[in-house]
Amino acid sequence: MRRMLRRGPGWVAGLDRTLMRAVSAFPGGHHDTFFRRLSAAANKGKLWFGVAALAAAVPGRTRRAAVHGLLAQGVASAVTNLVFKTLLPRTRPLPEHLPVFRFVNPQPTSSSMPSGHSASAVAFALGAGFVQPVLGAAVAPVAAGVAYSRVHTGAHWPSDVLFGSAIGAASALVTRKWWPVRPPFPPTTRCQVGAAEVPRGEGLSIAVNTLGGSFTEETSAGLLEVFPLAHITTITPDQDVAALVEAAATRPGTRALGVWGGDGTVGTAAAAAVAHDLPLLVLAGGTLNHFARDAGTPSLAEAVAAAGKGEAALADVGVVAVERGLADDPEKVELIMLNTASIGLYPNLVRRREHLQPALGKPLAGVVAMFRTFAVEKPITLTVDGVRHKLWIMYLGRGRYYPRDHAPLLRPVLDDGVLDLRMITADESFARLRMLWSVLTGTVATSKITHLTEATRVRVESDTGPLVLAVDGEAMPGVRAAEFTLKRGALRYYSPHSGG
Repeated sequence: MRRMLRRGPGWVAGLDRTLMRAVSAFPGGHHDTFFRRLSAAANKGKLWFGVAALAAAVPGRTRRAAVHGLLAQGVASAVTNLVFKTLLPRTRPLPEHLPVFRFVNPQPTSSSMPSGHSASAVAFALGAGFVQPVLGAAVAPVAAGVAYSRVHTGAHWPSDVLFGSAIGAASALVTRKWWPVRPPFPPTTRCQVGAAEVPRGEGLSIAVNTLGGSFTEETSAGLLEVFPLAHITTITPDQDVAALVEAAATRPGTRALGVWGGDGTVGTAAAAAVAHDLPLLVLAGGTLNHFARDAGTPSLAEAVAAAGKGEAALADVGVVAVERGLADDPEKVELIMLNTASIGLYPNLVRRREHLQPALGKPLAGVVAMFRTFAVEKPITLTVDGVRHKLWIMYLGRGRYYPRDHAPLLRPVLDDGVLDLRMITADESFARLRMLWSVLTGTVATSKITHLTEATRVRVESDTGPLVLAVDGEAMPGVRAAEFTLKRGALRYYSPHSGG
């Protein structure tokens, strides 16, 4: 039995020797150096890490394909080296089987069966190809060359390469549901309405928060260039944003309210616009500009065009009734929510993601940030709509966000009448391991720890003392309870009709 394991079944050994003689009969040449170098380049997966690094420079599906290829390659390498090379010991070809100038030196000392190089090569090519067929097709010839090089250099018998290739293919298939390709986002639609035309800013009152991420000394002057008839209120860090936005909204002759600042400032302006029945012109002056992007005015040009023509649309607004302070005598505050609210680890995750995003791109940065966040931090306890949960994150979007997983990016519809509730819980056994595994494999959206629901009303209560609630990026500490509801179509905002 041991002899069979070392040499393989008779017909396999015979076929291996026949194929090896055919390879050894090839005349020598530059191809010998090529295959020797190609084989060496794939040692310890270096070749595939290099290919993945190049592919990572291309955002979107190509980058995701590289990640999936590495995952499949990692699984194939582990299965080959930790399982089969132990279960199936086999001697490698001897120098007498190949010309000495072609024989790899030094020869590997591990079992010949199966070929780890072949397993990794096929796994990476297929794993990447499942996500991005173009990348898979480009890599396939290289993978085939690596597999063949192991026979050409005498490192493996042909059957070792075939078995290793099968392991690689199986690993790619097993990991196919990891990092699934996101379905396409639905088209952007807007409920178009008319609004006051404010050409050159006539009747437009603009509140400019100097704390906005893109504010410079030239900002106000630049706004006056495109809106020479507008009234501009500049809000400095030591001034009350809400009071000055309210003053801008109630200024005599104001027919439209404009705002330049981050999402928190835009939320304050939206509350004033709703209260005084004014259309809102959102100018992208913050760091992220979520609402400006979703509204179709991510740059000044779109905003100027829409305001001049009176083109607008309707959006729902979220209403957040907050209870904070003492439990027996809570202070009650009402806020307008335009974009999102979150409790738990989400703010920390976002900060880590934004730090990594320039180098990795948003999707991959979100994964790395999530992995780091959940590896070191602890869940909190909340009661959500009467049900007690231990959870890592409670995320609430005003409107349905996409993709439908842990990293929402876009909101194609601003008046769909729903609150997008996403909870990642720690109620299940081995919660941290489940979380880290789902992050690693990109299966957070389908994991049992993830709960995606939609509602028109959500109530949250803290079970462990005051907590921090972030609404549109603005943190509010000392919160004991919060109730989220909707006002349907309450906000008119300027938006180019051609974009809807």
